[in-house]
Amino acid sequence: MTRIGLISDTHGLLRPEALAFLKGCDHIVHGGDIGGPEVLERLGAIAPLTAVRGNNDHQPWADAVPDTDMVQVGGIFIYALHILEDLDIDPVAADVQVVVTGHSHRPKIETRQGVLYINPGSAGPRRFSLPISIGELIVGKDGAIEPRIVDLETSRDARVAR
Repeated sequence: MTRIGLISDTHGLLRPEALAFLKGCDHIVHGGDIGGPEVLERLGAIAPLTAVRGNNDHQPWADAVPDTDMVQVGGIFIYALHILEDLDIDPVAADVQVVVTGHSHRPKIETRQGVLYINPGSAGPRRFSLPISIGELIVGKDGAIEPRIVDLETSRDARVAR
C-alpha cells in the first residue's frame, strides 16, 4: 500500500492539522499556490515532494517550480497542474491514472474516461465559506486507487461522489 498526500492552495500557510495529516505519507503532491519556499521545505521534510506553481506563485523563488509535473508513485502516474482548464495533455493517451489540481479552493473528486481528477481544496487561508481541506490517495498493491478528501476543521471525510 502507498499513501500519497494531496495539498493545494496553502498560500504560505501550513496549518498544524495539515502537517499532522501528511505525516506517514510516502509522497506528497502540492497543486500550486504554494506561497513560499518554506512551504516546500517543510513538506519535503515529511516525504518526497512534487509541487507545481500556481497563478499566485510569481516571486523569484517560484522560478524553479514547474507549471506542470508528472510523477510515478506506487505504480501509478500522477499529473499535477494548478488550473484544470490549463490541462495540456491527454491523460488517457499519456497513461495517467490521476490528475491533481488546485486553484478553485473547492474539493472535488471526479472520474472521467477512467482517469481520476482530484482537487484537494485549500489547506491555506479560508476563502469565502469553502472548507479547509486536504486529500490523499491510497494505492493498493493491485493498483486500485482510493481517493479521500478530509475537512481539516472537522476531521470528517469530505469524500465527494465520483
